[in-house]
This record gives sequence, C-alpha cells and structure tokens, in this order.
Amino acid sequence: MNPLDFILEPLQYEFMIRALLTTAIAAIVCALLSCWLVLIGWSLMGDAVSHAVLPGVVIAYVLGAPFALGALVFGFLAVALIGAIRNTSRVKEDAAIGIVFTTLFALGLVLISVTPSDTDLNHIVFGNILGVSPADLTQITILAGIAFVVLIAKRRDLTLFAFDPTHAHAIGLNPRLLGALLLGLLALTAVVALQVVGVILVVAMLIIPGATAYLLTDRFGRMLIIAPTLSVGCASLGILLSYWLDAASGGLVVLVQGAVFGLVYVCSPRHGLVGKLRDRARGRAARTQLSA
Repeated sequence: MNPLDFILEPLQYEFMIRALLTTAIAAIVCALLSCWLVLIGWSLMGDAVSHAVLPGVVIAYVLGAPFALGALVFGFLAVALIGAIRNTSRVKEDAAIGIVFTTLFALGLVLISVTPSDTDLNHIVFGNILGVSPADLTQITILAGIAFVVLIAKRRDLTLFAFDPTHAHAIGLNPRLLGALLLGLLALTAVVALQVVGVILVVAMLIIPGATAYLLTDRFGRMLIIAPTLSVGCASLGILLSYWLDAASGGLVVLVQGAVFGLVYVCSPRHGLVGKLRDRARGRAARTQLSA
C-alpha cells in the first residue's frame, strides 16, 4: 500500500465521512465560542455546563426524547443554579460553579448506573463520534448552525461585552443580557460537541482553540479566523489518527489540540517562550551596549 492509499483509506467508509464532517462542524462552533470564553475568563463556566448536561442526556434517553433536548434543559438549569447561588448567598462564583457542576455530574453518573439500557450510556461520557448516524449529523448541524449564526450576528456586541462591560452598558447595551446569551450559547455548543468527545472532554474543545489563537495574535478578528481553522485541522487529524491507531477518537482529537497548543506556547513569535527569551536577550544586549 502506497502512502496516498494509506491516507485515503479511511475516506472509503461512510461512517468515517460522517465522523469527519460532524467533528469539523463541532470544531468550528466550539472554536468561535472559545475566543470569547478565553477573553472573559469563563473557562470554568464551560467546564461546569459541559459536565452538568449529563443527567439531562440520561433522562432524555429514559423518556425516549432527543439527547439534545435533555442536555439543553440541564445546561440552562446549571447556568440558572450557579447564578442563583452566587446572587443569593455569600458563596462566590467559582465555588458555586464547583458545587453545581459536580453535583449534576454525579447525578448523571448515578442515573447511568441504575438505568437499564441496551445502549452503552458510557458513550455519553466519552463520546461516540464513529457511531454518528445521519439523524445525529442533521441534529448537530442544526444546533451548530443556530449557535454559529447568533455568534456571528452578535459578535460586535459580545466582543465589547468581553473587553469592557461598563462601556457596553454606557452605549445602551445590556451586559446582563449579553452574558445570559453567551451562557445560552455555551449550553447549546456543549450539546453539539457532546457527541464528538463526550461530556468529560467537551471543555477542551471549548477552551484550547481560543487559548491557542490568543497566543498567536493580538487582534480579536484574527482570533475568530485562527481558532476555527486550527480546531478543524486538529479535530480532523485526531479522527484520522483514531482510525489508523485504533484508539479513542475523542481523546485523540483533544490530544492533537493540546499538542498544537504546546507547540504554539513554546514557539509563538510574540507570546511564546522562545519569543520571550529572544526579547529578553535583546533587552540585555541593548542594556549592555548602553552601559558600555
């Protein structure tokens, strides 16, 4: 088998085509949202929502309802509970997030353990991208399309909210409403990525692309291009590697994204370790010349 045949072999199978397409769709919308999450500092909130949807998925399975419906309900429930605890008690936001997401995630694990099922519900936790059906692909495409359109349509307002909520309020925007919109999109996007990498690793797809792009550029507009581009490339490579290595697809998607982040962290021209060491060396050389 020549190298080209080896590379193209996975594309001969319909399930691999669906997996690559689904992963690319999820990667784009997750990467776009991750740009705002990284700027605002809502990484932990992404972790909370992605874990909190687990009981909703299990309950939806028991009731015969679409997984996405149950996940959305519990995603919004998690956001509401975190806000209620933060606003009506002395407990700070980080503690409220930890309480809500661990409790709901534990509830989901308990429900999985006591729910009789012909389906392996552990796929909810770890993802099952290679088992995506045409109906799943349609559902994911619709949800991702909704999130994508809203993010693009409101990108200016959301960006101003991320950089300066006070200024946003001064020009007539409602920061509380924009924050709620972003949290709603977070819940929706977590559902999109659920099928790809599972509950546990969703947060990686929601954070790593934006963090990587943040190290590569100082312009937010460029972040919105770099993050999805890198995310789609990494996710596609992860799926192909899972075929060639016969390994967990969701785990490899995240591993490739993490490896690219590590490379950028070291080698980014301006914000990487190498760039910083180079700037320090130049600064020392300049000071030495001045003192001489």
